[in-house]
Amino acid sequence: MMTRAEDRAHDQLRRVKITRGYLKHAHGSCLIEVGDTVVLCAANVNDGVASWLRGKGQGWVTAEYAMLPSSTHERKRRETGAGGPGGRTHEIQRLIGRSLRTVTDMRALGEATVNVDCDVIQADGGTRTASITGAWLALHDAFETWRAAGRIAASPLIDSVAATSVGLVDGEILLDLDYSEDSRAEVDMNVVTDSQGRFVEVQGTGERTTFDRGRLDSLLTLASAGTAELIRIQRSIIEEGSLTYGR
Repeated sequence: MMTRAEDRAHDQLRRVKITRGYLKHAHGSCLIEVGDTVVLCAANVNDGVASWLRGKGQGWVTAEYAMLPSSTHERKRRETGAGGPGGRTHEIQRLIGRSLRTVTDMRALGEATVNVDCDVIQADGGTRTASITGAWLALHDAFETWRAAGRIAASPLIDSVAATSVGLVDGEILLDLDYSEDSRAEVDMNVVTDSQGRFVEVQGTGERTTFDRGRLDSLLTLASAGTAELIRIQRSIIEEGSLTYGR
């Protein structure tokens, strides 16, 4: 059996730390740390929707994602420059937005738009999954801010959502891959679920080998256990009214 960083078991998440209300001006925000991956998530609600939604009595949740220049070993180009966001960034933005819309009642939101921003401060694998998990908490708090201001009667959130990764590394199925594991994985998968264990999205690739139905089931079972634990963490923070979780 391979030895993982910090002596993690094959079915163990990386340490999770969350600082809630991290930004003064955002309606909802948090800094989420999953191992050495650090993402700042913020959500803001604004009146009005895009032209194609006007008059339909429903809102929209959209997301932006970015990796800061010094978030990786080699400085990354800012995607606000020439050429704009790359294909990977567009893909992740859409994934975050889809995941959050799945658990939001758009009619209960009314004609308002929620902009969710996920900025990767430090990357060590799993940036998209950490973004989704943190973005849900930021979205929850933004809706509570909107409700407290009398703009909505109740939060439009209908469920929780969280995400994690699983993979086959050196022949062993592992939960929550860091970069050193992800970069050499034979099979790599990102999984998003709600609190009932229903799949929102599954992104799986045989990077260096194929995988059969039995191995797929094992990967999904392990990922579901990981997202269930992350949702438990989200819920405990909210129920306890905590501003921080983890150390």
